[in-house]
Amino acid sequence: MSAGLIYAVTGVLLFSLGFYGLIVHAHLVRKILAFNIMGSGTFLVLVGLAQRADSVDPVPQALVLTGIVVAVSATAFALILARRLYAASGRCALPGEEER
Repeated sequence: MSAGLIYAVTGVLLFSLGFYGLIVHAHLVRKILAFNIMGSGTFLVLVGLAQRADSVDPVPQALVLTGIVVAVSATAFALILARRLYAASGRCALPGEEER
């Protein structure tokens, strides 16, 4: 089993775990964390698929680095929106969803 395959399988597992958390939880901060776990899984899949037997493809690695920067910015923006929703409504869940 190669290192690239291990990265790819781990990435698929992380993506699945994040997707499950995104569907199950109503709390917005937990949804944001689940979305970040999904993103980490996607990055691992890209890194795993970029590895070849003889060399490493630099383009997917550059995409992953760019994706990490975008993910940090999007997470900060999502947390600001969740904080404003909490200040406006007193709840940190979407309307119509019950907090657990």
